[in-house]
Amino acid sequence: MASQVIKVQTVCRNIIAVARNYTEHAKELGNPVPKENPLVFGKPVSSIITEGEIQIPHGWKELHHEVELGVVIGKPGKFIKPENAMDHVMGYVLVLDMTARSIQQELKKQGYPWFLAKGFDTSCPISDFIPKSAVKDVHNLNLKLTVNGITKQNGNTKDMIFKVPDLLSYISNYFKLEYGDLILTGTPSGVSGVKHGDIIEASLDDLAKIKFPVVENEK
Repeated sequence: MASQVIKVQTVCRNIIAVARNYTEHAKELGNPVPKENPLVFGKPVSSIITEGEIQIPHGWKELHHEVELGVVIGKPGKFIKPENAMDHVMGYVLVLDMTARSIQQELKKQGYPWFLAKGFDTSCPISDFIPKSAVKDVHNLNLKLTVNGITKQNGNTKDMIFKVPDLLSYISNYFKLEYGDLILTGTPSGVSGVKHGDIIEASLDDLAKIKFPVVENEK
């Protein structure tokens, strides 16, 4: 399949996301910084959108934006060694990991999973596919996000706690990675709330740009 026609939302079978992979983001939410292993969670493939609107479920009022680098798997693998991990990468996407923060915090207090707060419809907007060959250094990419033209997040993938090869190696110990799987690598600091009528714009260097309006569902 030619890289220029890959539709990630069509080939993706699994989304595995990494939380607290940037120190300053963990600190801004008052969370401990992972030291030994990445903290992983999942999102359903049905949460992916490439156009349209980010929809706030009725009654939630607000979501938080989290801009991230997404890694698209091209070669299946299990128990992948870090030194071989990049051989399994087909390319990348720019991703928004939209999060219902108040719902997440309440679930955490009760000791429940975050799935509802992270996996609702439209919670995973992505850009067009970026072929691996277009990225010179995956650990030196600027991630920027604005809300209504005001910069909220402005980070760089060099600040990841766990680098891409280590993430793929760790995740593949527990989940066999298949063609089309999408790995979300965490967000830099600056997350904030968005409400009905807001416009989110984000970029990954000059490789990808996305723009999505935010709307609240009436029911």
